[in-house]
Amino acid sequence: MKKSLVIVESPTKAKTISKILGSDFSVVSSMGHIIDLPQKKLGVDIEKGFTPEYDVIKGRQKVVAALKKEGKGVDNVYMATDPDREGEAIGWQIKDKIFKKKKVMRVVFHEITPSAIKEAFNNPRNFDSNMVEAQAGRRILDRIVGYFLSPLLWKKIGRGLSAGRVQSVALKLIVDREREISNFIPQEYWEIEAELKKGAASQFIAKLDKIDDKKAEIKNKQEAEAIAADIRTKQFVVGDIRKKDRKRYPYAPFITSTLQQEAFNKLKFNATKTMIVAQQLYEGIEVGEAAPVGLITYMRSDSTHVAPEAIKSVRDYILKQYGKQYLPEEPNIYKVKKLAQEAHEAIRPSSIAYPPERVKDFLTHEQYKLYELIYNRFISSQMTPAEYLVTSVDIQAEKYQFSASGSSEIFDGFTVVYNKDENGNGSEEEEKKKAVIPELEKGEILALLGLESSQHFTKPPPRYSDSSLVKALEEDGIGRPSTYAPIIHTLTLRDYARRVKGYFSATELGLKVCDLLVEYFPAIMDVKFTAAMEEELDEIEEGRLDKIKVLSDFYSPFKTSVDFAQVNIKKEIIITDEICDICGKPMIVKWGKKGKFLSCSAYPECKSSKSITTKVKCPQEACGGELIERRSKRGFFYGCTNYPKCTFTAKNLPEEK
Repeated sequence: MKKSLVIVESPTKAKTISKILGSDFSVVSSMGHIIDLPQKKLGVDIEKGFTPEYDVIKGRQKVVAALKKEGKGVDNVYMATDPDREGEAIGWQIKDKIFKKKKVMRVVFHEITPSAIKEAFNNPRNFDSNMVEAQAGRRILDRIVGYFLSPLLWKKIGRGLSAGRVQSVALKLIVDREREISNFIPQEYWEIEAELKKGAASQFIAKLDKIDDKKAEIKNKQEAEAIAADIRTKQFVVGDIRKKDRKRYPYAPFITSTLQQEAFNKLKFNATKTMIVAQQLYEGIEVGEAAPVGLITYMRSDSTHVAPEAIKSVRDYILKQYGKQYLPEEPNIYKVKKLAQEAHEAIRPSSIAYPPERVKDFLTHEQYKLYELIYNRFISSQMTPAEYLVTSVDIQAEKYQFSASGSSEIFDGFTVVYNKDENGNGSEEEEKKKAVIPELEKGEILALLGLESSQHFTKPPPRYSDSSLVKALEEDGIGRPSTYAPIIHTLTLRDYARRVKGYFSATELGLKVCDLLVEYFPAIMDVKFTAAMEEELDEIEEGRLDKIKVLSDFYSPFKTSVDFAQVNIKKEIIITDEICDICGKPMIVKWGKKGKFLSCSAYPECKSSKSITTKVKCPQEACGGELIERRSKRGFFYGCTNYPKCTFTAKNLPEEK
């Protein structure tokens, strides 16, 4: 009996599936994409219905040859690439390029476990042409935008730059926020808090809320001191008391965007790191058993749907581990957003039988922390709400009204599993909510223990982090689960934005690129336009829109903008005071792949160039030479102009004495 051939994307995934399927199957890896549009030309025939010209990617010819060899004499070929558009397209392209004369079947699974693999191979299907068309539409659209926009950036700013349909809108979010921060003028305001006590009961804090039934607005220290002096002469009397039971409901199990957000917030993982570690957990980990185990379901998903058998399993676990008071009568169902891929599942542990502590010794620290986060989030998603008694009280000091609120926990519910930070402590916000308000009665008098005035300033909106940028992209409908991490990676790779203490700051280059694109391509840079394009691509997958029509409707006005820009964009020349050491002509600022540098204005006759120094010198114990900004795979740093004689480097500029 001849073996059946199974093709997946990665060697790790191939190894895991091979051990599950056994000796009747030969499982090989395509090493990701092996076929794509050509690198050095458009590769799309606009006149012939946007026909793509697919080629074998440079360096992947050996992979193609190996797959052909593996397929000789094989009766059955199964394409087991990832269960999303990209996986469907990778599988179809391999079939079309290598196995056109063979019957190739598509198998889809969302977790790499024996039961899921067996189910998939018992129910193979044909390729979904709508999914393939939708992915082809996205790829062609992105190629058209990048192919025509990037040369315009070279013409205006410098070679080596790139623009993308989705990444450029993400850049605009960062740039707009950067300018909001730059233009923000802080406003001073003051707050007054009173420390109060009832008899022998514990003291509590109340905040000045109103003066003469109007919101208290204190603008400076003098006002604060005058008001505080007047308040000290008043009697504090309890006014309205409100008590209310409140429920805090569990969070939905993770989808790609929420996983990336929470991994940043709790673990400080950036989006790329999160997806790399999640991929490892999905593809299979050696946990001391006969075969590697895929610990989580597929990590690129925009659906909170959970398989019925997984729901039953987690409910049984909750009942056994925590008791019936933690188990709702019916499973918790979470709303699925518009056009989410219902065939997908939420990101969850593939089996409740692998609690984090059981597999901890087999995982790296990063794998363990992310798996623990996914596992606990899933368990908690099917538990009962937490319940609190919230007490709010108004306290009158004649015309001054103070307010205080606090809560006490009635039942911890899902928070017994998922409500703690890494050290097991409640967050500062949670602690404030638990502030205890003693039993009070309306009309009773409270003792004033102290009065504190504090100065504050209004703050600008915060810069985007990986978490908040992914949230903004998702809320605005920009990109899809598989694109968030690559978008962020590209922005930092091109030096359009840099992470500063975990938050994105737009660079001078990023500002220039964004301004150019906004001026000449307002539609491309419009959030609503980009979101509408994403919906149209989704509707191609749903079979409700034709790919050619979507591409045609986009291309015509886009090409008009390109033609206008090509005529009107002029090269920006920034002349500096620096003089060329070779020919004596002025040096000008240019941008390249490695960032900003100085180039002779007589180029190409004179090809002299030099780095731009920071005018800051490295320490005397090194050599005292000037520092320049350099770039490595790990990011930007500062190095000495006398390298390699002086090897001094620093992550940040040394403070000048």
